[in-house]
Amino acid sequence: MLADVLHLALAGFGIVAAMMFVLWLVHLLIRNAAIVDVGWAAGLAMLAIFYGIEGPGYPARKWAIAAMAGFWGLRLAVYLLFSRLLGKPEEGRYIQLRREWKTNLPLRFLFFFEFQALLTVVLSLPFLLTSLNTVAPLGRLEKVGAAIWLVSICGEAVADSQLNRFRKNPANTGKTCHQGLWGYSRHPNYFFEWMIWVSYAIFALGSPRGWLGLISPALMLYFLLGPTGIAATEAQALRTRGVEYRAYQRTTSTFIPWFRKKKPA
Repeated sequence: MLADVLHLALAGFGIVAAMMFVLWLVHLLIRNAAIVDVGWAAGLAMLAIFYGIEGPGYPARKWAIAAMAGFWGLRLAVYLLFSRLLGKPEEGRYIQLRREWKTNLPLRFLFFFEFQALLTVVLSLPFLLTSLNTVAPLGRLEKVGAAIWLVSICGEAVADSQLNRFRKNPANTGKTCHQGLWGYSRHPNYFFEWMIWVSYAIFALGSPRGWLGLISPALMLYFLLGPTGIAATEAQALRTRGVEYRAYQRTTSTFIPWFRKKKPA
């Protein structure tokens, strides 16, 4: 099994690394590093489908996880393409990276893009392990994982739609979205994103060495809550929306959707 894991993982890395190199070249032309986010989501979808094709596992199992991850990744890639890239200025967090790095920007961004390729391979462990499991039929854990995935993908889509609709209204320029799920969490999209990764890990627990799939939601939680996720997003929000965003922080849960706190008298 170890040989199969290494073979598929190395082949998958080669595919995604090549794609990221092409996207790095494109980013040099358009001067918008947000294209790496589109590539990250698309790369995970590609890996899930690739493992589904090449893996020797039980067809219903490997194609179930390939369909789940493929749909999620392609939906997210398309959303990011239209909401953060096409016709949009470069996001503040990437502008901030340029300011901090200052020199050798093309080379630094090349390493950044290729690190994302490596990260996709590590995160794709649940897809890989599942694609090697030949046992039939699907088990209870896999059904539970699929159910959590369905609820989470719907939650993420609703959060993205609410934010996109808010941003399209010119009257909301420079304001913070409090509508729908955003009134219960400052980052409901991140929360449901993490729950999707929890669902993949639960699905993988039904396969040999499936516990290794727990690495994926653990890493995602670190990135989402750490300096490259919520911290960077909120730092940019404070730079641009200051007092209003601080008030939002005082009343609204950071991550897990919850009831709003009352404003201090």
